[in-house]
Amino acid sequence: MTSAVPSFELVPGAGESPVILHVPHSARAIPGDVRAGIVLDDAALERELDHIVDAHTAELAERAAGLAAVTPWRFVNRLSRLVVDPERFPDEREEMLSVGMGAVYTRTTDRKVLRPAETDPEPLLARYFRPYARAMTEAVAERLAVAGRVVLVDVHSYPGAALPYELHGDGPRPPVCLGTDPFHTPPELVAAAREAFGEVGLDSPFSGTYVPLEFYGRDPRVSALMVEIRRDTYMTEPGGPAGPGLERLASALAALVDAVPR
Repeated sequence: MTSAVPSFELVPGAGESPVILHVPHSARAIPGDVRAGIVLDDAALERELDHIVDAHTAELAERAAGLAAVTPWRFVNRLSRLVVDPERFPDEREEMLSVGMGAVYTRTTDRKVLRPAETDPEPLLARYFRPYARAMTEAVAERLAVAGRVVLVDVHSYPGAALPYELHGDGPRPPVCLGTDPFHTPPELVAAAREAFGEVGLDSPFSGTYVPLEFYGRDPRVSALMVEIRRDTYMTEPGGPAGPGLERLASALAALVDAVPR
């Protein structure tokens, strides 16, 4: 647990690339002062991180970027989603508030106490959530100005078996779940992902995709797709090492990047 890790990193890609690979949930790092507000002991916290972290997805995106014909940009969260979850709505619009997993989590994946229910989320929102959102907004705006459009590919993973926090965990759990948005996900982007990954499902067990709020539902030049990879296809669950499936998936993600017209 360290406070020296920067909150996020924008890794430049090719100047002409419209693609940003967004990796929000790959890290385990928690600053010490944030750790102090979490009630779990160290062993329980490590177990929770094993379940909640999208393990190896930063490496997956890095490998895919290296394989792509035109290098995409990467926006990577360097802190754990137990600090803040940058993909949640920061207010009552967020359905995961019902299980204590809004922008600042108060419950664990098995619905136990992570932080006291009365925890004020504002200090963490101010310190981490809003700067992240601003930087992501600026990254999208910069790509729009240069490339004329943006394709956000949200890189996630999910467990092979449903965890208690999941609100829609009783649906199909395909090897790759594509999360879509009716405004921001064009059919050709879904088709490209199907071609790249092979066996996929749509919007189950997780749905939707991330677009900075300044553009969400407003700017059709911003396309977006969430790629949720079932963890047993590339790693030992929970929280274990990556296996040979990671390289295959990196090649598939690179193929998706290459399918985006420039």
